[in-house]
Amino acid sequence: MSSSREGICPSNRQPTMYPAKDIHVLVLAHPVQGHINPMLQFSKRLASKGLKVTFLIPISTKKSLNLVNASSIQVEYISDGFDTVEADKLSTKEYLEHFRLSVSQSLSDFIQKHQSCQENPAKVLIYDSFDSWALDVAIEHGMHGASFFTQSCVVSCIYYLVHQGTVKLPLDAVDGQGRVLCDPPVMSVLGMNDFPSFVADVHKYPGVLDIVLGQFSNFRKAKWLLFNTFTELEEELVNWMGNQWSMMTVGPTIPSVYMDKRLEDDTGYGLSLFKPEAEACLRWLDSKPPCSTVYVSFGSLASLGEDQMEELASGLRSMKSHFLWVVRESEEKKLPRNFLQELGLDDDKKGLVVRWSNQLQVLSHVSVGCFMTHCGWNSTLEALSLGVPMVVMPQWTDQPTNATFIVEVWKVGLRVRANERGVVTGEEIESCVNEIMEGGERGKEIRENSLGWKELAKRAIDEGGSSEKNIQEFVSNVLDLCT
Repeated sequence: MSSSREGICPSNRQPTMYPAKDIHVLVLAHPVQGHINPMLQFSKRLASKGLKVTFLIPISTKKSLNLVNASSIQVEYISDGFDTVEADKLSTKEYLEHFRLSVSQSLSDFIQKHQSCQENPAKVLIYDSFDSWALDVAIEHGMHGASFFTQSCVVSCIYYLVHQGTVKLPLDAVDGQGRVLCDPPVMSVLGMNDFPSFVADVHKYPGVLDIVLGQFSNFRKAKWLLFNTFTELEEELVNWMGNQWSMMTVGPTIPSVYMDKRLEDDTGYGLSLFKPEAEACLRWLDSKPPCSTVYVSFGSLASLGEDQMEELASGLRSMKSHFLWVVRESEEKKLPRNFLQELGLDDDKKGLVVRWSNQLQVLSHVSVGCFMTHCGWNSTLEALSLGVPMVVMPQWTDQPTNATFIVEVWKVGLRVRANERGVVTGEEIESCVNEIMEGGERGKEIRENSLGWKELAKRAIDEGGSSEKNIQEFVSNVLDLCT
């Protein structure tokens, strides 16, 4: 993977001229790990079908990314406008507005350079649906837009219905059973507290609410709507949404080595905002028996309170299983006193705590039998695609909705419940993990369901699968536009 902060046409060399048969697309990522990963994987799929892909990441020079080689695409950095601005002094709304204005200009400048340098410049911009304004920039430069939705269809559907005014805020039940939505029917599993936090607690996240609803402000101007899911997983919602507008499922966007194995060099995501302790994780997991370890991770953004960290540590200490727990550096101070010292240093210890892991390597390891997760959509898709049962502890954003579908619709996990103080006790955590790990009747059913979804996920992205057909159709559409 090549990378540069220079733009694609530096003055000290001649611009690269591609043959007319080479078709170029630009991809604009939203600079959050959970948004970068799926768009990067989709880009690799496009490159495997012959498209030239330039992957744009808005970032300041103050930040850094851990790059892993993946030569099929080119990565370029554009300014996010925060080199001279102290982001932590801005409100959420101010931050997002500054980001929009800065990246709109950076993107426009990049496209202008690209179009002046290339014999056959890109006519298509694929952009994260969170950054809906990117479509307006693309249209200004005579390009077509493809909106890429990194979250589930169910969550996107909720935001669409709120944007349209079908679902009113604040939320209100439509029947005596506390249901907010009954159409599409699968939505009836969602109670008031199962909705995404941005609409469930409308006054708490005003700036972010504008972003998630704004995905649908101009989406009908986009030529394509791409969703990181697969038809079989959300069939009822895919059909419902497909009756409203044209859309394509293109997921799960997971490295090929874990799925269909058709992309030779696709062994990992390739970009990380954190440096994984991969070697330490694998060495420790290799020393554990099959299906004996619980993997615990709450993603790149979620933050637990000290009381919750204490209870989680207590539950992990008490359970019969081994555990591998990811605690980001910023969260380490919340660990109970002496917890790390109690674990010891040798490979025989009950648990291992790391600052970051290669999650796919861990979830695919034979020793891992359960995933305790915050239910971010990427983590959810990874667990489903690798057949790992889940214990779910959602925190915010789309996670409560994903958690409900994991337990009630796909039936691949158990949900821990908080007490009256809003804290999940160690006993509750231990009970749910043991139910899955010890092979009782419910645990066996969850494990069987997990393996069933694993096969369906692989089939969707493999040759002839639902998502593979959609990706091929998208590529054909792009070729038709450009030839």
